[in-house]
Amino acid sequence: MRLAGKTAIVTGAGSGFGAGMARKFAAEGARVMVADINPKAAADIASEIDATAHQVDVSAGDSVEDMARVALDLWGSIDILVNNAGITHLPAPMEAVSEQDFDRVLAVNAKSIYLTAREIVPHMKAAGRGSIVNIASTAGLSPRPNLNWYNASKGWVITATKAMAVELAPYGIRVNALCPVAGETPLLASFMGEDTPEMREKFLSTIPLGRFSTPEDMGH
Repeated sequence: MRLAGKTAIVTGAGSGFGAGMARKFAAEGARVMVADINPKAAADIASEIDATAHQVDVSAGDSVEDMARVALDLWGSIDILVNNAGITHLPAPMEAVSEQDFDRVLAVNAKSIYLTAREIVPHMKAAGRGSIVNIASTAGLSPRPNLNWYNASKGWVITATKAMAVELAPYGIRVNALCPVAGETPLLASFMGEDTPEMREKFLSTIPLGRFSTPEDMGH
């Protein structure tokens, strides 16, 4: 019960890493908002852990504003924000990725962190406390070929996290990033291009631990 009395928004919490974190936060006593673009997925996880479900498009300012308003109306404060929602483009040479895919990756992976900060940081400053966790990726530290613009978006998350941490530390707000390797989530097939035993073996050979990350890893 290390998070007893705390409130937490986890974006992209309807599946994968986000669901793993939402489950762990709830188990540790936090009141959790399961925020996801898929309302049924959010509702399913929320009902499992006795949390609040909320549909959000993290790339849209009005949608993020609504999410923050609902959380504040419900709880009065937001102690924890996990910027987890993310997408990738399919593996392809950098010049072959469509402009639409590029824009979508940057909107969901990068712009969303600006939007949630714009809405939630002022409330954390006023409270003199808070914790923001941005989910980056090993792709931002050790880029893989043919995922160029996804790699770049996660590099942006890492730099943004460092900048946020420096600026917000005097206000008592901590900002950290997690950089997981690919995990057993709905995005795995997109990272690999195809989900076959051969492709999995090839991908796993590059991971020192010898296994994919899991939602439980992320929660812990």
